[in-house]
Amino acid sequence: MKIACIGLGRMGWHMAAHLARHSDKHEVVVYDVNSESGQQWAAEHNGIFVGSVTEATSESDFIVTSLPADRELLMVADEVIPAISENAIWIDHSTTSAQAAREVGAKVQAAGAYFLDAPVSGGVVGAENGTISVMTGGDSEAFSRAEPIIDLYSGQVRLMGELGAGQLTKMTNQICVVGLCQALAEGLDFATRAGLDVDNVIQAMLQGSSTSWQMENRAEKMFAGEYDYGFSTVLMRKDVGLVLEEAAAMNISLPVTALVSQFLADVESMGGANWDWCSLMERQRGFSPSNNQDSEDKN
Repeated sequence: MKIACIGLGRMGWHMAAHLARHSDKHEVVVYDVNSESGQQWAAEHNGIFVGSVTEATSESDFIVTSLPADRELLMVADEVIPAISENAIWIDHSTTSAQAAREVGAKVQAAGAYFLDAPVSGGVVGAENGTISVMTGGDSEAFSRAEPIIDLYSGQVRLMGELGAGQLTKMTNQICVVGLCQALAEGLDFATRAGLDVDNVIQAMLQGSSTSWQMENRAEKMFAGEYDYGFSTVLMRKDVGLVLEEAAAMNISLPVTALVSQFLADVESMGGANWDWCSLMERQRGFSPSNNQDSEDKN
């Protein structure tokens, strides 16, 4: 069995690595637009790097992609679809619009193959540890065939519905997490200004009703001002933009999400485009009313 992995960014690199650890069961070939990255992956994981999407796709039973956005997905689709084998399954872990997933899925189906939109949650650490959650949309029989493959690099995989349902579930996830992270930034800033021992506050809250994945995995780094890891501000802005576009089309009001979207834009303007998006903490510290008042007093 041949599995093609296309896109070796922070997430795709680790997914492909988990698959490569089972080389006794299948052959893994990889492609990335950055050939240096692809060759490095192949050297570290005893895998096969190929020179094009077409070469990776040809005769593959499964195609696993992890791409930045709609644009890249559609560009890769133009190369995958002419080369895809009949009954092959394309598992796409990119976070895109539901419309792009449906559009690509229809073209793949017309070519006699299957497409699953399967965005993930759990961050780079989750990808590295094989504990990410995978939210999947598409054909149920194709999902059943793909599930044992996805299990090799995930902690949970669920079928959410038809094509596009995976992306809509990921949007729901992002709606919830951006509000949580902003609330965490405000809480940590409040505790700091109140003169509390913030580390002690975090430990107390971890045992209470306010605990969350964000608190468990990001609170200490947020307080320390460490953002050189994880999911970037610019990528979270992209995800939230997809959410707001979909909500507008559905005539749904998302006031908190819209507000945090603006806050993420503020972080980017502060130079934090490539910081982990929990750098909302820096906006909270820098844009507090007291700081603004101090600035006005100095003027």
